[in-house]
Amino acid sequence: MLRRCSASDSFPVACRPLAVAVVVCLGCSGVAAAQDLAGHATSGVRRITLQQAQQLAAGANNPLVRLGELQVEAAKQHRLGVKSMYFPSVSTQFENLHLNTPPGEVLTIPRPFQGTTLSVPVNIIEQDQTAINVSVVQPITPLLAIRQLVKVARADENIARAKAGMPVAEQASLVEKNYFDLMIAQRELVSADADAKTVAFRRDVDSLDAARSWLLAESTVKTLTASLDEMLGLPAGTRLELVPPDPLVEDLSLADAVSGAAGSAGVVEAEQTAVKARAGSTLAKMEYFPAIGIIGGYTHQHAINAVLPHDFAYVGVMLTYNLFDSGKREHGVKEADAQLQAADLAAQLTKAKAASAVKSSYEELERSREFYQLARRMVLPAGIVRASYVSGDAGMDPSQAKLEAELFRAELEYRQAYAQVKSLVGGH
Repeated sequence: MLRRCSASDSFPVACRPLAVAVVVCLGCSGVAAAQDLAGHATSGVRRITLQQAQQLAAGANNPLVRLGELQVEAAKQHRLGVKSMYFPSVSTQFENLHLNTPPGEVLTIPRPFQGTTLSVPVNIIEQDQTAINVSVVQPITPLLAIRQLVKVARADENIARAKAGMPVAEQASLVEKNYFDLMIAQRELVSADADAKTVAFRRDVDSLDAARSWLLAESTVKTLTASLDEMLGLPAGTRLELVPPDPLVEDLSLADAVSGAAGSAGVVEAEQTAVKARAGSTLAKMEYFPAIGIIGGYTHQHAINAVLPHDFAYVGVMLTYNLFDSGKREHGVKEADAQLQAADLAAQLTKAKAASAVKSSYEELERSREFYQLARRMVLPAGIVRASYVSGDAGMDPSQAKLEAELFRAELEYRQAYAQVKSLVGGH
């Protein structure tokens, strides 16, 4: 019979019977669960590689890819639309009017010698009027401004292209991390299960710690499996048999990494922003130029008689110029020049920051590479890494599972460091 434990009781003496009962129940349930899973290790299991997982995740998250493609397409169409302003614009006008009263007599000639007037009915303006006009306008001086607008549109397109692949790379990196975390957790569950079996019937605090570790390891495996299933678009509860990927092979040097930093999305955006600011400064200065264009057209009309023929064509030059704007153009030029200087300075700072970040990330890559190679040399002599593993697989040696868990942890750190460097050098 168990008595109620009070706050003054010490755990090893007063509550030891209760602790032993909890540990025995947890240990036995853990052993039973492991045996049950072992008996069904090959049923309802999805065998998958890291490459397949990343491909499934890319398909499940296709909206992210489509979003980047649409942003690039929108920027491209905007550039083409601005570029079309180089060509003349053709417009048409049509009107059909009916005056509620006749225009009447419009011409009166005085007779000075007779002291009278002579009224001559002249139907210059008709009561029913119809006119069709087709005009063509070709800008001349605005073509210089259009050239700058095309530069701005092309810079926006370059920024969109630089950012288009970022969601895909980020998603692949998340899948890779979850994949390795699950392989690590599966092997830690083997070790925790072995420890729980060893101390299941011992009456001490170590048995309770072992049971707690087993429960934590099992919960971690379930959580990571559910997360990876969701990333891959698999049904909830799908058990995964993860195949360890081939060792990462890379020969990236520090010089290549630093030189490739110029292709990162941040540097591209800063440089293209400077291009846009330079074009904006030129546009502000062009406000002082007159707008000159050539206009031509054809008109067919039944509205004004005797003065204009029914059919006629015309051609000419139009010039507009703002004589006084209270200093608006001057302030606009100064504002654009300040923005240009700020954009150039920001581009220089971004390049320096990117180079510094690449150097720091490369140092982390070298450290993680050396540690991974060391871990691999220590693990492989102890045994070959298993081709795959399913939670509950009772055929795995706990000591080998611990070694493989440490190896995968080192490999994950190495891969994450390499992915970080790749993201800083524009994926090259």
